[in-house]
Amino acid sequence: MQDRQLHEEHDRQPGRQREIPLPHAGIVVLIGPSNSGKSTLLAELVAEDVIRATEVVSSDQFRMLVGDEEYVEWRHRPRSEADVLYAEYQQVSAKAFEAMEAMLATRCRLNKLTWVDATHLYPEDRERLIELARKAHVPIIASVLDVPEHVLLERDERRKHPRGRQRVKQQAQQFKRTLRSIRDEGFDASYVLKHPYPVTFVRTTNPLMLDMGTGIDIIGDIHGCYDEMMELIYRLGYVDERGDGMMRHPEGRKLVSVGDVSSRGPESLKCLLFWQRHCEAGLAYMVDSNHGWKIARYLDGRDVTLNHGDELVEAELMQLEQVQGADRAQQVQAELRDFLLGAPSHLVFTQNGVRQVVVAHAGIRDHFIGKQSKRIQDYCRYGDVDGTDERGRPVRKDWYVDHTSGECVVWGHDPRPYPTMVNDTVNIDQGVVFGGMLTAWRMPEREIVSVPAKQDYAQDPDSPLKRWEQQRFAPPNIRKFKNGFTVQTGSRLNVTVQGELAQTALDTFSHFTVPLEELVYIPPTMSPPPGECSVEGFTEHPRDAFRYYRSQGVTRMVAEKKHMGSRAILILFRDEQAASQRVGRPILGRIVTRTGRSFFDPTTEQEILSRLHADLTVEGYFERYQTEFVLLDAEIVPWNLKAQELIASQYAHVAEAALLDRSVGVDKIREAAKAGRDVADWLQETEVKLANARTFRDVFQYYCWDVKDIGDIRIAPFHILAHSTGTFWEQTHEWHMEKSRELAQISGLMMETEYRVIADETDEEDIIRWWEEITAEGHEGIVIKPETFRSWNGNKMIQPALKVRGRAYLHIIYGMDYLAPEHVARLRKRKTSKKERHALLESALGMEGVERFVRGESIERIHECVLAALSLESERVDPRL
Repeated sequence: MQDRQLHEEHDRQPGRQREIPLPHAGIVVLIGPSNSGKSTLLAELVAEDVIRATEVVSSDQFRMLVGDEEYVEWRHRPRSEADVLYAEYQQVSAKAFEAMEAMLATRCRLNKLTWVDATHLYPEDRERLIELARKAHVPIIASVLDVPEHVLLERDERRKHPRGRQRVKQQAQQFKRTLRSIRDEGFDASYVLKHPYPVTFVRTTNPLMLDMGTGIDIIGDIHGCYDEMMELIYRLGYVDERGDGMMRHPEGRKLVSVGDVSSRGPESLKCLLFWQRHCEAGLAYMVDSNHGWKIARYLDGRDVTLNHGDELVEAELMQLEQVQGADRAQQVQAELRDFLLGAPSHLVFTQNGVRQVVVAHAGIRDHFIGKQSKRIQDYCRYGDVDGTDERGRPVRKDWYVDHTSGECVVWGHDPRPYPTMVNDTVNIDQGVVFGGMLTAWRMPEREIVSVPAKQDYAQDPDSPLKRWEQQRFAPPNIRKFKNGFTVQTGSRLNVTVQGELAQTALDTFSHFTVPLEELVYIPPTMSPPPGECSVEGFTEHPRDAFRYYRSQGVTRMVAEKKHMGSRAILILFRDEQAASQRVGRPILGRIVTRTGRSFFDPTTEQEILSRLHADLTVEGYFERYQTEFVLLDAEIVPWNLKAQELIASQYAHVAEAALLDRSVGVDKIREAAKAGRDVADWLQETEVKLANARTFRDVFQYYCWDVKDIGDIRIAPFHILAHSTGTFWEQTHEWHMEKSRELAQISGLMMETEYRVIADETDEEDIIRWWEEITAEGHEGIVIKPETFRSWNGNKMIQPALKVRGRAYLHIIYGMDYLAPEHVARLRKRKTSKKERHALLESALGMEGVERFVRGESIERIHECVLAALSLESERVDPRL
């Protein structure tokens, strides 16, 4: 036996101890008869801080936990008693081992190291542990304690509960049989330790776990596209500072490859050699992949069929031999073989000792992370595959929907037109070899950097990118959403939706909304200024909005007049062909409410869209901006256009009843006053309430007028969300207002929005006076926004807008008597934090959905943003805010 030979060699070299490496996780099985010193060895290792006390489980320990006693003495008892006690001991022992193995399985699943202290003299006992380790994908090693029989007997005599000579001798004989078979039983390693065990145990670290250091740049599937790879690496800031062809980052960052650096493309060999050299120099890392594995086996002389672009690697190696000779070619092949065969299934990068990002070629299950086995290696190479389709292509399952362990998983293998983020997983294979992009994901910044392919190298008429485009309108996988999901947005906000809210929103989708492909944006809610109102007698005031934005570092703001109408999203297409490419059917456009329903009946909608389309076409809008569509966030007035039923049931009847009741009350109290009753205070109070009722009536009527045809309707756009060429989040609100003015000049259905710019305190006072004037006239109020559509305070997005409503308007929100001192005092302390949170999250979701729509991503990808926004709307928030 090799291990025993090594031990004997060490015995011949006095003073030299044998070192035994301990796995970072898994099972260490101690094997030896009673009295061989297993518990003593473990106690010494714990005392020396080689292992933790919690890393030890023993049969004696669990026998005590299960049966309260470590040992039952049945000998020297009458037969009737001994049989009962022995049967009880056997039952306790069996249950103790069951409990111990359950604990062991749990620790293995958590990737912990565990020593098992028991005799393990029988193959079936060891076989159970080996199978347990295999199922948990952890290593298992055997430490065999070989102690002479006479020592075992001597030690037994000194025990508190001796096992007896006969039992010790039986165990010693069984141990000898164990020594002959132990190495063939499936242990990853086995070590025979001869008494008195001159050995040292050494803890090893997990080779899959690496410190992120100053940062890493993870690059997607390269497939031999060397030029694009180098362009991307230069863009990431790496330079050849020493002139040796090695790319280094000034900040010490490292490159990481998700695999598939070769095959299909024009320069596979250069790509392979680049990564082989950089990984050996400690400048980069690369994980295993399906193409890498096949090339490795080919280089190792195994019988493999080279296809799907792998044959191009063989051709390049043959060309190398012709140019540089057989010796050089053999050297390169040997180096690449060892490099590819040694590639890990995945890598886990940590920060401050905490796992942050996992890199795996085709994906990974949460309980595989940080472990290594043939099963895990295959899974990481090929992903979760469920057979093949009618054309022999693998059918891939959505493994990422079950990712919940918190790390960011970065993967490739499955080409997609754009980086795809689902459940904190990021696909960065953008099909560069098929004419797409080469993408890098930067950590810890969580940023994407991409370069376009110089050409379609593969020339595959059935490429994954082409198939992706063909399947863009495929129905979403509802399973991804119904139990809850997380949307990752470009605004650095991850939005998590709970299952019950998602199911409510799905029900709304299935019954009420327009078709999924035509619903690309749900506008965010808007919060009033946060905190308690600072101006006495007011519930909302512009001064608090100014204070909030100044505290967030905003130096320039815009105040827009708030139209009292109904929020609407309009998409207008250049022509029906453009619509077919974007939403799958030939339409002029769509007008939807903020809950995803059609704003108008079909006839009215078509009439309005035809009028708008004609106006924009005549003025050359689509040609001037070279766009296939324009997407608008707007307010449509009058209010009664959509709120007629609400007005009639909730406002008109209430106002009529209140006016009648309070008018009669005032008259009766006045009569009492004339009769000499002391009712002056009562009369004054009732007259104030009557005035409140009149204000209530006048306020809601101010926003209503008769609509006889579409000429009585006005659309006030205030955000130009996107053209087909891009979004406009970084534009100022002044820019948006000017574009809205341009649209109002183009079409009589459009109206511009009055606005003011706030640069200093003088402007703030002017805005307050303007707000007081327009709200006194009956207008709802104003919306105050930071200078740009999307603004940041450091790395935190701030409120995109704050609404400040007038005192008169708030009568229809909080009730006609809300200005009574006791009500104002209460309302001034209302909590807006939940509303603020929703405004931020919905804003991030809206922008993300529009960006995906502009990029031409799938319905499912756009749908998850819209669904998440609708789900948040299902969450309980005070509707009056």
